[in-house]
Amino acid sequence: MTADPQRRVVVVTGASRGAGKGIALALGATGATVYVTGRTRNEGDAPLPGTVAATASEVTAAGGVGVPVYCDHADDQQVAALFEQVRQEQGRVDILVNNATSLHDALTEKGPFWQKPLDLTNIWNVGMRSHYSATYFAAPLLLAATNALVVNTSSFGGRIYMHGPAYGAGKAAVDKMAHDMAVDFRPHGVAVVSLWMGLLLTERTQRVFDAEPEMYADLVETCESPQFTGRIIDALHGDAALMARSGKVWIGAELAQEYGVTDIDGGQPPSHRAFFGEPTTFGDAVVE
Repeated sequence: MTADPQRRVVVVTGASRGAGKGIALALGATGATVYVTGRTRNEGDAPLPGTVAATASEVTAAGGVGVPVYCDHADDQQVAALFEQVRQEQGRVDILVNNATSLHDALTEKGPFWQKPLDLTNIWNVGMRSHYSATYFAAPLLLAATNALVVNTSSFGGRIYMHGPAYGAGKAAVDKMAHDMAVDFRPHGVAVVSLWMGLLLTERTQRVFDAEPEMYADLVETCESPQFTGRIIDALHGDAALMARSGKVWIGAELAQEYGVTDIDGGQPPSHRAFFGEPTTFGDAVVE
């Protein structure tokens, strides 16, 4: 593949479906070259619809260049190979979106954590550690870019009790990771943020809504499309004051209001700060 210096180079991890797919499509619509990663090769390989190749094709149809890369983000060698491919084909990464995660079907079941499968802790591997390893291998390519941005997708679960301690610990970790990575990247002009998304109308969420439509009728109106976060990331990357945002946790819906970003239906999804509280803040001291 011949690199086009006019196109932003984007890597979105975990983009076969859900938030990752929506982010990839939104950034593809800006004309970016988007590397789409994930494990799903064929429909039916996963319980939910979507494949890596299908997302990449939709990115291209949206106006970008979609590049499918099959990658298990639990395997460091595969992650290293991903960024070696990007290095050879593009030479840089302008935006890295760390979104790959492991969400067990029992995540939203009610009850104490000891009554749920221990496999819920897989989010600490794919979802916490994988964010670290992807950024680790991407670092030389981010440094090669003029205005690079790393986004960890996260949620209010990093601050409140949400789905139990396994999920909460995973989200709190990627929030803190963004802060600490920002310290190391700051001298090089690379920004790192953690972005709290709202309730996304993904394939997984739609399945839950379809099972009990009357119970969730009121929630549908407050949902964000998966593309909404991608639109926010696009605006964030274009912010001349981007480095002032680095190292912090941001509520996506509030950034959208500030930037004048709307969802795909033209609406403005609400911030859930009033219900869940303000974003986590971290101390300014640095101990080398």
